Amino acid sequence: MRLALSIARAELRSGIKGFRIFLLCLMLGVAAIAAVGLVREAIRQGLSDQGAVLLGGQAQLDFTYRRATAPERDWIISQAAKVSEVVELRSMASTGDGVETALTQLKGVDANWPLVGQVTLDPPVGVQALAGQGGLPGAFLDPVLADRLALKPGDRFRLGGQDFVLMARLVTEPDAGSAGMAFGARSVVALSALERTPLLDPGSLYETKYRLTLPEGETLPQLKSAAVKRFEGAGMRWTDERRAAPSVERFTDQLGSFLVLVGLAGLAVGGVGIFATVQAWIARKAATIATLRALGASGTTIRGAFLIQLAVLTALGVAAGLILAAALVLAAHSPIAAAMPVPVEVTLSARPLLEAAVYGALTAAIFALWPLAQLSELRAATLYREAQGPRRGLPGWRMLVVIGALTAALLGAAVAFSGLPALTLGTLGGVVGALVLLALAAAGIRRLARRIGPRTARFPALHAALAAIGAARSEATAVILALGLGLSVLAAVGQVESGLRGAIAKDLPKLAPAFFLMDIPPPEREALVARMHDFAGVSRVDTVPMLRGILTKINGQDARKVAGEHWVLRGDRGVTFAETPREKLTAGQWWPKDYAGLPLVSVSAKEGAELGLKLGDKLTVNILGRDIEAEIASFRDVDFSTMGIGFVLTFSPNALAGAPHTELATIYAPPKDEAPILRALAHDFPTVTAVPVREAMGRVSDALASIARAVALAASVTLVTGFTVLLGAAAAGEEARAREAALLKTLGATRGMILRSFALRAALLGAASGAIAVGLGALAGWAVLRFVMEASFRFDPLSAALIVAGGMAAVLAAGTLFALRPLAQRPARVLRALE
Repeated sequence: MRLALSIARAELRSGIKGFRIFLLCLMLGVAAIAAVGLVREAIRQGLSDQGAVLLGGQAQLDFTYRRATAPERDWIISQAAKVSEVVELRSMASTGDGVETALTQLKGVDANWPLVGQVTLDPPVGVQALAGQGGLPGAFLDPVLADRLALKPGDRFRLGGQDFVLMARLVTEPDAGSAGMAFGARSVVALSALERTPLLDPGSLYETKYRLTLPEGETLPQLKSAAVKRFEGAGMRWTDERRAAPSVERFTDQLGSFLVLVGLAGLAVGGVGIFATVQAWIARKAATIATLRALGASGTTIRGAFLIQLAVLTALGVAAGLILAAALVLAAHSPIAAAMPVPVEVTLSARPLLEAAVYGALTAAIFALWPLAQLSELRAATLYREAQGPRRGLPGWRMLVVIGALTAALLGAAVAFSGLPALTLGTLGGVVGALVLLALAAAGIRRLARRIGPRTARFPALHAALAAIGAARSEATAVILALGLGLSVLAAVGQVESGLRGAIAKDLPKLAPAFFLMDIPPPEREALVARMHDFAGVSRVDTVPMLRGILTKINGQDARKVAGEHWVLRGDRGVTFAETPREKLTAGQWWPKDYAGLPLVSVSAKEGAELGLKLGDKLTVNILGRDIEAEIASFRDVDFSTMGIGFVLTFSPNALAGAPHTELATIYAPPKDEAPILRALAHDFPTVTAVPVREAMGRVSDALASIARAVALAASVTLVTGFTVLLGAAAAGEEARAREAALLKTLGATRGMILRSFALRAALLGAASGAIAVGLGALAGWAVLRFVMEASFRFDPLSAALIVAGGMAAVLAAGTLFALRPLAQRPARVLRALE
């Protein structure tokens, strides 16, 4: 071991020349992962530190479509130091003349709001301004909503048939972060004013939230246990400051973990550069290795010396990556904080830095050990005879076991750090699959070049380019692996984004309604349908009764323990009842007309299968604070992709007899009729909430575009790493290009012809990398759109052409950079050096 240390120390004194690509690849990969991890950790810490502010209290009791009864409210008050009641719903805001209307996320608040945190208003009038002026109640509006309605402080507008006066623009509110994604800009009114509108009538869709601060000596676990026991079967949902915004937390964790995995893909591309660097290093050190073996050094000693050097270089690369990530994140603190959904303080955290360091060290070890393992099988005479260094081949079985164990450790670390096994295994499986396909494609291209090459003798530049691509030591594999993965991710993002925008622009008008109408009082249903048919463009109006409920139990067991965190079990869902089925049955039978037996329910087939349900199972759904147990009588084929009316749960009418409800409607109309329909609804049916489908889908599209940009940014690191590997491959091949140029000049080739040959080689490899990436990206895009988004796939030729052009440009740039010096060298000097 002492001898190995001495050899390693002597070698390291010569500097890092030849390891710049090794260090750059490792540094970029580690920096990308660490940067994403630091931002993700900042959001987690922000959610933890600001939990009470985001929630609006230390704890929250949430009731769906009802308010607490007097005894329930008395119990809540008795358990808290202070209580604030907030009611949230969607409604329509309109100008007094009804010319301008807009969907709004309306919040009715009491005198204690905000219980925790501060609201920012423009002008800073204070929450007491909700009392209003001139005999009208006051309101605060989001600046976007105020601008859309062209309102300024002091102007009047209408909400739910009631006149309000705008008192201030709502700049920030402390509890907005816990509400999740909203399709309308926010507005705030006094709860007492909201009570004077029909918006809280029985059957209306709203949520009531009771925010609490705890008395001295009370703890959250104790209060939660007491609340769950007190409100068992009453439809209460508990949230507290320990996890104030679960939807934001879940989204951040999933997206952050996915971006880290994309960064890990970039590190894998860097591994190609690490492999090539170590292989070239061993080739350069062939004579040194042979001399050491001749002097009696064992293979273990030599391998140990090389391992020590690689360990030191890996530590340098990892440390440089961590420092770069920390510097970038701290330098970009202000824009990062401004872009976050919750208040964050970006600081250095140990966990994401450790995660990035582990990934970097394991990746470097896996890709460096493969070429290094061949040293143990080499003898001095063999190394002296082979001027180009040791032959390439598979390592011995012991080293293969070590490399396999390290790969398993990397996979296990990724699963452990992300906490999302399915996402991790799926993403890394896709990366490994893509690398395998790229390697096979590279082998196929080399073979094809060897077959086509002899037929291109009349075109010397092309002939030479194909001969170089098909040669034994061709750079084709390194180029295609380095560029292909990053371009594949970008191609997939481009195809998915294009497919979603195409679906919204082309499919949506054909399939989806123009509006969803909610909170229609049953006595007004026929009048509303008749009014909608007054518009010549309205082709169809569908209506159904609607309530909201929470699926709490499956066969008497907690639903989440039985079926996990399925989206159907997250919060309340729309439910309906019907005499006849709206969709085709896939199993079971529908209840007969005027059925009066035990409650029955029909379940959408796809969601039922995902929840593991079968005919005869019993579901318990809490509706308006009452538990209803119903037996599954049938499954239906519900197509949610049409954006029309569809329910996971449809009950027999007797199950919900007498329950207060409203009607849900869909209006099918062309875009030109949308504005007149909104004005008519605001004037004739002021309590009805209209959700413009096109506008809502635009918000979804914008959100998805933001995610796509984040993924593309992470993929760009993969591309930068790939370009670094390209530069390394081009630099390593500079001597070979010099020999090639010298031989061609000796045979009469001009510098122009040789330069064209080099350029053709680069262009062909770049185009091949781009084309393969487009194929893999299109396949991944099709899978995401088909199985995740359930949308149709359309191949986008523009993004594909840009990917191919980008690949060609990258390889041409790297190849040209390292082609000029070989062209300038004299043939005689180069050929004499070979002797």
